[in-house]
Amino acid sequence: MPVVGMAGGGQLARMTQQAAIALGVRLRVLAGSPDESAAQVVADVRVGDDRAQADLNAFAKGCDVVTFDHEHVPGDHIRELEDAGVPCRPGAAALAHAQDKLVMRERLSGLGAPCPAYAHVPAAAPLAFLEAFAREHGWPLVLKATRGGYDGKGVWVAEGLDRATAELVGRLVAEGVDLMVEEHVPFRRELAALVARSPYGQGAAYPIVETVQEGGICVEVISPAPGLSADLAAEAQSLALRIADELGVVGLLAVELFETSGGLLVNELAMRPHNSGHWTIEGARTSQFEQHLRAVLDLPLGSTEPTAPYTVMANVLGGDDPDVYPRYIHVMAHDPGVKVHFYGKGVRPGRKIGHVTALGSDLAEVRERARHAAAYLRWGPAMGEGR
Repeated sequence: MPVVGMAGGGQLARMTQQAAIALGVRLRVLAGSPDESAAQVVADVRVGDDRAQADLNAFAKGCDVVTFDHEHVPGDHIRELEDAGVPCRPGAAALAHAQDKLVMRERLSGLGAPCPAYAHVPAAAPLAFLEAFAREHGWPLVLKATRGGYDGKGVWVAEGLDRATAELVGRLVAEGVDLMVEEHVPFRRELAALVARSPYGQGAAYPIVETVQEGGICVEVISPAPGLSADLAAEAQSLALRIADELGVVGLLAVELFETSGGLLVNELAMRPHNSGHWTIEGARTSQFEQHLRAVLDLPLGSTEPTAPYTVMANVLGGDDPDVYPRYIHVMAHDPGVKVHFYGKGVRPGRKIGHVTALGSDLAEVRERARHAAAYLRWGPAMGEGR
């Protein structure tokens, strides 16, 4: 049976292991330490730095294919593996569009994909440039670091050309942060399109979901997105499949979207299993983690058919009390139908430590069940006391 190497030892690799067991696939993980989320549950763990070429080269020996649970492995390192004959999926050429937001915007705009207005901010006279951009697109503006950043990190909203903006831009430029600017989009809600593509060229699309963000962190995913017209859902799926094909993505592609009064706009891309797809473990015939393994191994892709009319996933964030286990017992007793997934991470306030999933035919009821479980795991009985 094949060996799949996954660079990165986070919760995505941890949940991929569950799918690998059922498929009979051996998953090898390159983790930064033996304590990382995936390293706790995967038998074949190599401890090393996934941004160091020597560690990547040693890790890849004996792997039939190498894939990633994050976008931070340098493209040059991936290209060296590819030049040595190691299949990397996605490859460096595709992954560059998830690693660099400016590269992504330029390529997607060239393909005619709908995107917000954007521009690269020069290090020389950046404030004058922002002022000119705002004259055309209005305040506020969204500033983004072109590389790095996730869960709201590396993104700033500038309300105007005031002292706070001047200090922020000055600090970022001094730190060598490469910046881009985008118009502030007045969207109705955020959606996500999750698709898979194999080397053979087969594609599969999951139902379009609605994602709910708080403080830059996704706290809830609703599948399918309530009230989304069949035409707009089909448009979003078609757009994501087209992007996957045009960029040569192999594996999963998550396309984060804004739904606006004028239609859809592409916000971000991720080329790996994604938070917006965790609901598929219980809510789809084929989980996103199994689908990713099928795709990178060039196996026939699995069914994306939902297992229930509605599935809601709620992220579990750390609270003030790290002793989660007693609250876990309450959640299981309160609602035996809720599924709880913990990531083996230490509890810190606001840290993503797991997720819960609820399924059913009444959306309001399903949302309440998922929200109650996530809130109780975070706060316990105090969740009703103004939390």
